[in-house]
Amino acid sequence: MTTMTIAGAQLGPTQKADSREQVVARMIALLEQAASKGATLVVYPELALTTFFPRWYMPDWNEVDTWFEREMPNGATMPLFERARDLGVAITFGYAELTPDGHHFNTSILTNRKGEIVGKYRKIHLPGHDEYDPNRGFQHLEKRYFEPGDLGFNVWRNEGVIMGMAICNDRRWPETYRCLGLQGVELVTIGYNTPAVNAEMSAEGKEKRLFHSELSLQAGAYQNATFVAGIAKAGMEDGHPLMGGSIIVDPDGFILARAETEDDELITADCDFSKCAFGKSTIFDFARHRRIEHYGRITSQTGVKVEV
Repeated sequence: MTTMTIAGAQLGPTQKADSREQVVARMIALLEQAASKGATLVVYPELALTTFFPRWYMPDWNEVDTWFEREMPNGATMPLFERARDLGVAITFGYAELTPDGHHFNTSILTNRKGEIVGKYRKIHLPGHDEYDPNRGFQHLEKRYFEPGDLGFNVWRNEGVIMGMAICNDRRWPETYRCLGLQGVELVTIGYNTPAVNAEMSAEGKEKRLFHSELSLQAGAYQNATFVAGIAKAGMEDGHPLMGGSIIVDPDGFILARAETEDDELITADCDFSKCAFGKSTIFDFARHRRIEHYGRITSQTGVKVEV
Protein backbone atom coordinates (compact mmCIF):
# COMPACT_ATOMS: atom_id res chain seq x y z
CA MET A 1 0.00 0.00 0.00
CA THR A 2 1.23 3.50 -0.84
CA THR A 3 2.83 5.81 1.67
CA MET A 4 3.15 9.50 0.91
CA THR A 5 4.28 12.70 2.57
CA ILE A 6 1.47 15.21 2.14
CA ALA A 7 2.06 18.93 2.52
CA GLY A 8 -0.60 21.50 3.32
CA ALA A 9 0.38 24.89 1.90
CA GLN A 10 -1.62 27.38 3.94
CA LEU A 11 -1.62 30.82 2.36
CA GLY A 12 -1.68 34.04 4.30
CA PRO A 13 -3.86 36.90 3.12
CA THR A 14 -4.05 37.98 -0.51
CA GLN A 15 -5.06 41.59 -0.87
CA LYS A 16 -7.36 42.90 -3.57
CA ALA A 17 -4.45 44.69 -5.24
CA ASP A 18 -2.19 41.62 -5.35
CA SER A 19 -1.60 40.12 -8.78
CA ARG A 20 -1.90 36.45 -9.63
CA GLU A 21 1.81 36.44 -10.43
CA GLN A 22 2.59 37.58 -6.88
CA VAL A 23 0.42 34.82 -5.41
CA VAL A 24 1.90 32.15 -7.69
CA ALA A 25 5.39 33.15 -6.57
CA ARG A 26 4.34 32.51 -2.96
CA MET A 27 2.81 29.18 -3.96
CA ILE A 28 6.04 28.15 -5.68
CA ALA A 29 8.06 29.05 -2.58
CA LEU A 30 5.86 26.74 -0.49
CA LEU A 31 6.08 24.06 -3.19
CA GLU A 32 9.87 24.15 -3.08
CA GLN A 33 9.82 23.96 0.70
CA ALA A 34 7.49 20.96 0.50
CA ALA A 35 9.72 19.19 -2.02
CA SER A 36 12.74 19.71 0.26
CA LYS A 37 10.83 17.85 2.99
CA GLY A 38 10.07 14.92 0.70
CA ALA A 39 6.42 15.78 -0.01
CA THR A 40 4.93 14.43 -3.22
CA LEU A 41 1.55 16.16 -2.93
CA VAL A 42 0.90 19.79 -1.97
CA VAL A 43 -2.61 20.93 -1.03
CA TYR A 44 -3.39 24.64 -1.47
CA PRO A 45 -6.55 26.54 -0.41
CA GLU A 46 -9.80 27.45 -2.09
CA LEU A 47 -9.62 30.51 -4.41
CA ALA A 48 -5.85 30.36 -4.00
CA LEU A 49 -5.06 32.88 -6.75
CA THR A 50 -7.10 35.85 -5.54
CA THR A 51 -8.53 37.58 -2.53
CA PHE A 52 -11.85 36.17 -1.31
CA PHE A 53 -13.81 38.38 -3.68
CA PRO A 54 -17.34 37.18 -2.69
CA ARG A 55 -17.07 39.60 0.24
CA TRP A 56 -17.47 42.43 -2.28
CA TYR A 57 -20.78 43.37 -3.92
CA MET A 58 -20.14 44.01 -7.61
CA PRO A 59 -23.13 44.91 -9.81
CA ASP A 60 -20.95 44.97 -12.95
CA TRP A 61 -20.35 41.44 -14.24
CA ASN A 62 -17.42 42.64 -16.32
CA GLU A 63 -15.71 43.42 -13.02
CA VAL A 64 -16.78 40.09 -11.55
CA ASP A 65 -15.27 38.19 -14.44
CA THR A 66 -11.83 39.66 -13.80
CA TRP A 67 -11.58 37.34 -10.77
CA PHE A 68 -12.20 34.22 -12.87
CA GLU A 69 -9.83 32.00 -14.85
CA ARG A 70 -10.87 31.10 -18.41
CA GLU A 71 -8.35 28.27 -18.73
CA MET A 72 -6.11 26.25 -16.48
CA PRO A 73 -3.18 26.35 -16.61
CA ASN A 74 -2.86 29.86 -17.98
CA GLY A 75 -0.07 32.38 -18.32
CA ALA A 76 -0.08 33.31 -14.64
CA THR A 77 -0.21 29.76 -13.29
CA MET A 78 2.00 27.97 -15.81
CA PRO A 79 5.16 28.59 -13.72
CA LEU A 80 3.53 26.71 -10.82
CA PHE A 81 2.67 23.74 -13.03
CA GLU A 82 6.14 23.70 -14.56
CA ARG A 83 7.91 23.89 -11.21
CA ALA A 84 5.69 21.16 -9.76
CA ARG A 85 6.51 18.96 -12.76
CA ASP A 86 10.23 19.65 -12.43
CA LEU A 87 10.13 18.75 -8.73
CA GLY A 88 7.92 15.71 -9.27
CA VAL A 89 5.22 16.98 -6.90
CA ALA A 90 1.47 16.67 -7.45
CA ILE A 91 -0.64 19.69 -6.51
CA THR A 92 -4.25 20.60 -5.87
CA PHE A 93 -5.61 24.14 -5.57
CA GLY A 94 -8.80 26.12 -5.94
CA TYR A 95 -9.73 28.98 -8.25
CA ALA A 96 -12.72 30.74 -9.77
CA GLU A 97 -13.56 29.13 -13.12
CA LEU A 98 -15.34 30.78 -16.05
CA THR A 99 -16.25 28.16 -18.63
CA PRO A 100 -16.22 28.80 -22.40
CA ASP A 101 -20.03 28.80 -22.39
CA GLY A 102 -20.25 31.40 -19.61
CA HIS A 103 -20.75 29.40 -16.43
CA HIS A 104 -19.12 30.45 -13.15
CA PHE A 105 -17.87 27.84 -10.67
CA ASN A 106 -15.78 27.66 -7.53
CA THR A 107 -13.38 24.99 -8.72
CA SER A 108 -10.49 22.82 -7.58
CA ILE A 109 -8.11 20.79 -9.73
CA LEU A 110 -5.76 17.91 -8.98
CA THR A 111 -2.57 17.07 -10.88
CA ASN A 112 -0.23 14.12 -10.96
CA ARG A 113 3.53 14.44 -10.43
CA LYS A 114 4.00 15.19 -14.13
CA GLY A 115 1.99 18.40 -13.84
CA GLU A 116 -0.98 16.93 -15.72
CA ILE A 117 -4.51 17.70 -14.52
CA VAL A 118 -6.16 14.42 -13.58
CA GLY A 119 -9.25 15.64 -11.71
CA LYS A 120 -11.59 18.59 -11.39
CA TYR A 121 -14.24 19.37 -8.77
CA ARG A 122 -16.74 22.22 -8.63
CA LYS A 123 -18.05 23.33 -5.23
CA ILE A 124 -21.52 21.99 -4.52
CA HIS A 125 -22.52 23.41 -1.11
CA LEU A 126 -22.47 27.17 -1.72
CA PRO A 127 -22.99 29.24 1.45
CA GLY A 128 -24.03 32.87 1.73
CA HIS A 129 -26.58 34.80 -0.30
CA ASP A 130 -27.14 36.20 -3.80
CA GLU A 131 -28.02 39.89 -3.31
CA TYR A 132 -26.62 42.74 -1.23
CA ASP A 133 -27.73 42.41 2.39
CA PRO A 134 -27.44 45.61 4.45
CA ASN A 135 -28.04 43.70 7.69
CA ARG A 136 -24.81 41.72 7.45
CA GLY A 137 -21.54 42.83 8.93
CA PHE A 138 -19.97 41.93 5.58
CA GLN A 139 -21.19 40.29 2.40
CA HIS A 140 -20.81 36.62 1.51
CA LEU A 141 -22.03 36.50 -2.07
CA GLU A 142 -21.00 33.04 -3.23
CA LYS A 143 -24.56 32.32 -4.34
CA ARG A 144 -24.37 35.42 -6.54
CA TYR A 145 -21.05 34.74 -8.22
CA PHE A 146 -21.02 30.93 -8.45
CA GLU A 147 -23.35 28.21 -9.66
CA PRO A 148 -23.60 24.95 -7.69
CA GLY A 149 -21.10 22.46 -8.98
CA ASP A 150 -22.26 20.13 -11.75
CA LEU A 151 -19.60 17.40 -11.63
CA GLY A 152 -20.68 15.58 -8.47
CA PHE A 153 -18.32 14.02 -5.92
CA ASN A 154 -15.75 11.90 -7.76
CA VAL A 155 -12.48 10.17 -6.98
CA TRP A 156 -9.32 9.57 -8.97
CA ARG A 157 -6.51 7.06 -8.50
CA ASN A 158 -3.55 9.41 -8.40
CA GLU A 159 -0.02 8.32 -7.55
CA GLY A 160 -1.38 5.05 -6.19
CA VAL A 161 -3.92 6.69 -3.86
CA ILE A 162 -7.70 7.08 -4.30
CA MET A 163 -8.20 10.84 -3.96
CA GLY A 164 -11.27 13.05 -3.81
CA MET A 165 -11.75 16.80 -3.54
CA ALA A 166 -14.16 19.15 -1.81
CA ILE A 167 -14.15 22.90 -1.14
CA CYS A 168 -14.72 24.92 2.04
CA ASN A 169 -18.39 24.66 3.09
CA ASP A 170 -18.54 21.13 1.66
CA ARG A 171 -16.51 20.02 4.69
CA ARG A 172 -19.46 20.68 6.99
CA TRP A 173 -21.80 18.28 5.16
CA PRO A 174 -21.51 14.55 5.94
CA GLU A 175 -22.89 13.71 2.50
CA THR A 176 -19.65 15.02 0.99
CA TYR A 177 -17.47 12.47 2.72
CA ARG A 178 -19.94 9.61 2.40
CA CYS A 179 -20.26 10.04 -1.38
CA LEU A 180 -16.47 9.85 -1.58
CA GLY A 181 -16.24 7.09 1.00
CA LEU A 182 -18.58 4.90 -1.03
CA GLN A 183 -15.97 5.06 -3.80
CA GLY A 184 -13.19 3.87 -1.49
CA VAL A 185 -11.58 7.27 -0.98
CA GLU A 186 -8.27 7.28 0.90
CA LEU A 187 -7.52 11.02 0.84
CA VAL A 188 -9.90 13.97 0.72
CA THR A 189 -8.35 17.38 0.02
CA ILE A 190 -10.36 20.45 1.05
CA GLY A 191 -9.26 24.04 0.55
CA TYR A 192 -11.14 26.79 2.34
CA ASN A 193 -11.46 30.55 2.90
CA THR A 194 -13.47 30.94 6.10
CA PRO A 195 -14.23 34.31 7.71
CA ALA A 196 -13.07 34.43 11.33
CA VAL A 197 -16.49 35.76 12.37
CA ASN A 198 -19.99 34.97 11.17
CA ALA A 199 -21.58 37.88 9.32
CA GLU A 200 -24.98 36.96 10.76
CA MET A 201 -23.90 36.15 14.33
CA SER A 202 -21.24 38.41 15.79
CA ALA A 203 -20.99 36.20 18.88
CA GLU A 204 -19.68 33.31 16.77
CA GLY A 205 -16.02 34.16 16.72
CA LYS A 206 -12.85 32.45 15.59
CA GLU A 207 -12.55 29.97 18.47
CA LYS A 208 -15.93 28.41 17.78
CA ARG A 209 -15.40 28.49 14.03
CA LEU A 210 -12.07 26.70 14.33
CA PHE A 211 -13.68 24.09 16.57
CA HIS A 212 -16.45 23.45 14.05
CA SER A 213 -13.95 23.21 11.20
CA GLU A 214 -11.81 20.65 13.02
CA LEU A 215 -14.89 18.74 14.19
CA SER A 216 -16.17 18.42 10.62
CA LEU A 217 -12.83 17.36 9.16
CA GLN A 218 -12.10 14.85 11.91
CA ALA A 219 -15.59 13.33 11.78
CA GLY A 220 -15.45 13.01 7.99
CA ALA A 221 -12.09 11.29 8.19
CA TYR A 222 -13.12 8.84 10.92
CA GLN A 223 -16.57 7.99 9.55
CA ASN A 224 -15.10 7.13 6.15
CA ALA A 225 -11.71 5.77 7.23
CA THR A 226 -9.80 8.27 5.09
CA PHE A 227 -7.07 10.85 5.43
CA VAL A 228 -8.33 14.44 5.13
CA ALA A 229 -6.30 17.58 4.46
CA GLY A 230 -8.15 20.82 5.17
CA ILE A 231 -6.02 23.80 4.12
CA ALA A 232 -6.87 27.48 4.62
CA LYS A 233 -6.23 30.88 3.21
CA ALA A 234 -5.94 32.96 6.36
CA GLY A 235 -5.21 36.35 7.87
CA MET A 236 -6.44 39.90 7.32
CA GLU A 237 -7.58 40.34 3.71
CA ASP A 238 -8.57 43.90 2.84
CA GLY A 239 -9.61 44.49 6.44
CA HIS A 240 -11.56 41.23 6.76
CA PRO A 241 -10.14 38.37 8.89
CA LEU A 242 -9.98 34.82 7.60
CA MET A 243 -9.31 32.07 10.12
CA GLY A 244 -6.46 29.62 9.61
CA GLY A 245 -6.50 26.26 11.32
CA SER A 246 -5.15 24.12 8.47
CA ILE A 247 -4.90 20.47 9.53
CA ILE A 248 -4.15 17.00 8.19
CA VAL A 249 -6.22 14.22 9.77
CA ASP A 250 -5.70 10.46 9.80
CA PRO A 251 -8.36 7.76 9.22
CA ASP A 252 -8.97 7.48 12.99
CA GLY A 253 -9.78 11.18 13.18
CA PHE A 254 -6.54 12.21 14.87
CA ILE A 255 -4.82 15.42 13.79
CA LEU A 256 -1.36 14.71 12.39
CA ALA A 257 -0.33 18.29 11.61
CA ARG A 258 -1.75 21.73 12.38
CA ALA A 259 -0.79 25.22 11.20
CA GLU A 260 0.20 27.60 13.98
CA THR A 261 -0.03 30.93 12.15
CA GLU A 262 -2.28 32.84 9.76
CA ASP A 263 0.54 33.38 7.27
CA ASP A 264 2.05 31.38 4.44
CA GLU A 265 2.91 28.18 6.31
CA LEU A 266 3.70 24.62 5.32
CA ILE A 267 2.54 21.63 7.33
CA THR A 268 3.45 18.04 6.49
CA ALA A 269 2.36 14.55 7.48
CA ASP A 270 3.69 11.14 6.58
CA CYS A 271 0.61 9.18 5.52
CA ASP A 272 0.49 5.39 5.39
CA PHE A 273 -2.61 4.62 3.37
CA SER A 274 -2.73 1.03 4.61
CA LYS A 275 -4.23 2.59 7.77
CA CYS A 276 -7.47 3.20 5.83
CA ALA A 277 -8.11 -0.54 5.61
CA PHE A 278 -9.03 -1.20 9.24
CA GLY A 279 -11.97 1.20 9.41
CA LYS A 280 -13.14 0.28 5.92
CA SER A 281 -13.21 -3.43 6.83
CA THR A 282 -14.73 -3.19 10.33
CA ILE A 283 -17.10 -0.57 11.74
CA PHE A 284 -17.35 1.30 8.42
CA ASP A 285 -17.57 -1.75 6.17
CA PHE A 286 -20.40 -0.20 4.19
CA ALA A 287 -21.36 -3.37 2.33
CA ARG A 288 -22.06 -5.19 5.60
CA HIS A 289 -23.51 -2.44 7.74
CA ARG A 290 -25.29 0.26 5.70
CA ARG A 291 -29.12 0.09 5.56
CA ILE A 292 -30.06 2.14 2.54
CA GLU A 293 -33.72 1.04 2.73
CA HIS A 294 -34.02 3.53 5.61
CA TYR A 295 -32.08 6.41 4.04
CA GLY A 296 -34.54 7.50 1.36
CA ARG A 297 -35.37 10.75 3.11
CA ILE A 298 -31.78 11.94 2.60
CA THR A 299 -32.13 12.13 -1.19
CA SER A 300 -35.88 12.80 -1.45
CA GLN A 301 -36.08 15.81 0.88
CA THR A 302 -34.07 19.03 1.30
CA GLY A 303 -35.65 21.21 4.01
CA VAL A 304 -36.90 20.04 7.39
CA LYS A 305 -40.48 18.72 7.55
CA VAL A 306 -41.93 18.47 11.04
CA GLU A 307 -44.69 15.86 10.91
CA VAL A 308 -45.27 15.14 14.61
